[in-house]
Amino acid sequence: MNPTYTILELAKASNGKLKAGFRETAEIQQLLTDSRKLQQPLQTLFFAIAGGRLDGHHYIADLIERGVRNFVVTQEDVVEKFPTVNFIVVKNAVIALQKIAGFHRAKFNYPVIGITGSNGKTIVKEWLYQLLHEDFNIVRNPKSYNSQIGVPLSLWQMTAENNLGIFEAGISESGEMENLKSIIQPTLGVFTNIGEAHNEGFLNAKHKTKEKLKLFTTCELLIYCKDHPEVNQSIAEINAMKGEEDKDRKIKSFTWSQYTDSDLAISSVFQQNGHSFIAANYKGFDLDFEIPFTDKASVENAIHCACVMLVLGKEFSEIKMRMKQLTRIAMRLEMKDAINNCSLINDSYNSDIESLRIAIDFLSQQNQHPKKTLILSDILQSGKGEIELYSEVAKLIEENKIQRLVGIGSALKRQLKNFEKSEQLQLEVFETTDEFLKSSSTDSFQNEVILLKGARKFEFEKIARALEKKAHQTVLEINLNALVNNLKAYQAILKPETKIMAMVKAFSYGSGSYEIANVLQFNRVNYLAVAYADEGVELRKGGITLPIMVMNPEERSFDAMIHHQLEPDIYSLSLLDNFINTLKLKRGEGDARYKIHVELETGMNRLGFEESDLKVLVEKVKASDIIEIASVFSHLAASEDEAYNDFTKKQIDKFEKMSDVICRSFDYKILRHILNSNGISHHTNAQFDMVRLGIGLYGLDSLPEMQAKLLPVSTLKTTVSQIKHIKAGETVGYGRVGKADTDRIIATIGIGYADGLSRKLSNGKGKMLIGNKEAPIIGNVCMDMCMLDITDIEQVQEGDEVIVFGTKPRVEEVAKTAETIPYEILTGISARVKRVYFQE
Repeated sequence: MNPTYTILELAKASNGKLKAGFRETAEIQQLLTDSRKLQQPLQTLFFAIAGGRLDGHHYIADLIERGVRNFVVTQEDVVEKFPTVNFIVVKNAVIALQKIAGFHRAKFNYPVIGITGSNGKTIVKEWLYQLLHEDFNIVRNPKSYNSQIGVPLSLWQMTAENNLGIFEAGISESGEMENLKSIIQPTLGVFTNIGEAHNEGFLNAKHKTKEKLKLFTTCELLIYCKDHPEVNQSIAEINAMKGEEDKDRKIKSFTWSQYTDSDLAISSVFQQNGHSFIAANYKGFDLDFEIPFTDKASVENAIHCACVMLVLGKEFSEIKMRMKQLTRIAMRLEMKDAINNCSLINDSYNSDIESLRIAIDFLSQQNQHPKKTLILSDILQSGKGEIELYSEVAKLIEENKIQRLVGIGSALKRQLKNFEKSEQLQLEVFETTDEFLKSSSTDSFQNEVILLKGARKFEFEKIARALEKKAHQTVLEINLNALVNNLKAYQAILKPETKIMAMVKAFSYGSGSYEIANVLQFNRVNYLAVAYADEGVELRKGGITLPIMVMNPEERSFDAMIHHQLEPDIYSLSLLDNFINTLKLKRGEGDARYKIHVELETGMNRLGFEESDLKVLVEKVKASDIIEIASVFSHLAASEDEAYNDFTKKQIDKFEKMSDVICRSFDYKILRHILNSNGISHHTNAQFDMVRLGIGLYGLDSLPEMQAKLLPVSTLKTTVSQIKHIKAGETVGYGRVGKADTDRIIATIGIGYADGLSRKLSNGKGKMLIGNKEAPIIGNVCMDMCMLDITDIEQVQEGDEVIVFGTKPRVEEVAKTAETIPYEILTGISARVKRVYFQE
């Protein structure tokens, strides 16, 4: 059962002041911090959190219209504006959220495992769930909800039906862990490791370690690896500071090590056939187990889990059996093109109710197809009764307007009546995945977005294979989390009131148009810009409602632009006349004035009005009475180059002078913008009313300090098609330019210049990554493939992954080698290369 408290109880728990305009007895079941994710309005308590640019108070009116009646606010003046709802007035909404979660957490006295560290927190948490779910009814963070907001939302899931909690906690600066410790109250702790993540928030590694260790100051036992010196030394120092009277408050530990004395002494680790075999000694007894992974991080994470099982009293034989069955944790939701003009979201690595909520939330954001479909397996180990569980699932489906449900599993069959209540839901239920694949034709899926959500035992990968669009093995992976990270990095250096126009022209710099625009719309950018009208039309067809500027409007596209409410960039008097004339034929009596954007020439010498044109421009706009200027803008010619700072300043000054002439001529607000991505970082003081964010969104900025804050969004990868052994003197590829000086091993891979791989990378200039090692291109790049020299790389097999660019090598490095710029590399990736979108 979801927790239920009255608004009065939660006001007291938060130390807030209740201003009741609705009902003091109003019952709360859901805590909400993001207005876009509303599901149960009457049972929801919304926290109006004020950030740098976004302020939850701005969404109160909309939420009231959608049925919400209970709010936590810090601005007391909103109470008078909305007298018919309940407000809890507090000093800090995030602290209030944490206090309410802590109040709820204190209702339960079953064990809680707290996990922190730099890396591996989510993996350890999910593996502990895999290892222990047969013995315990576990509640845990959904995905990686481990922040100051994510942790309290996770704790709110705790119920009396659970008997073990597993919660991870992450921090990015000093002081944060004390807040999380007070609400998690772990009884058993796991410190995974210490690394470079979030270093900027701490003085040094030891400071960061000690801050993280605050999670465990009152827990009964802390599990950690003694081979991390910062962790080991910090615990010793913390304990040494506590006197005899504080001895009961010292951190008590259970340790493991490969090199020193410890509770669990690791005697050997070796890899064979994709498995790691770990031998250890515990209390004088030998313990060995294997895991189906070979990377160092997985070995460390698995040993942490083994320690937890030992502390919980699990038998060696049980540990050995369960460790062998560990499965890889999918850390992301993937969206791919599917058959029959469908999109497929694959999230079939687990089936708990909270991860289903997150996946359905992602599904709800997709509007590129008219129909939303959920293919769902039985939900295993939920800890809820079947009737309660599937009533909750049915409610989720109805609230999110999912039109089609394909259920797979005996429990879903038994609970069919929960779903039959909805007249709008197309419903099919099958006993097994194989029964579904045999009984249902893939042709029945047409123009819909499909979410696959199932437990591993149902083998939903078979369904994924049947529905995925068969495509070229070369793929461009788009990390939507990185895109949002980069957006926020630029927002952080802008004034809160500065608007953002996001550039999604040229297929969003090769990343895909609708999918990127949808994420930007969800994250509340103010404007989008495309190069040509047909790009904007496609966005409108995909459900994008943001204002869209067309930077290269052509007269033949005016009709389509007007029909789809696309706003043209007007850069000459003749273009203005032509657009006004078309508009006169298309606009009806009483229609609002149509928005245009005016481009000014300030030194780029490409497009734009000259100073001498301004008087006539203003007269024509005023005389037309059917258009209004939404914005005035110009382009900087060399914003990234400090050598041209004087020229850039002259451009900015000229723009300010010219735009003043226009803005003073009208009695309405006209937005002004001149900064592009590099302009934002180099010339931040020239923000005006809006900035245009383009290549920076995709992780590229010429200012090193800004570049350090950005993440690469795109990873281009392919696979090894065939491996050949050639003799000294033989040649590789067209033109026989790739000559082997000694016997060599060659891998042919599935990418060529038709995919966008530059021929300038031929014959040793370009390098790609196989198994984290560089392999040079040998011979000329062909149309559909190229060849790599893998002589010095061990154990390469056909089908192995090859990275063309991503985190390493970065696209900037590839561009430099190809004697071009990253823009050309990104926009040159062929449409035949499949785009795969994922969200962590």
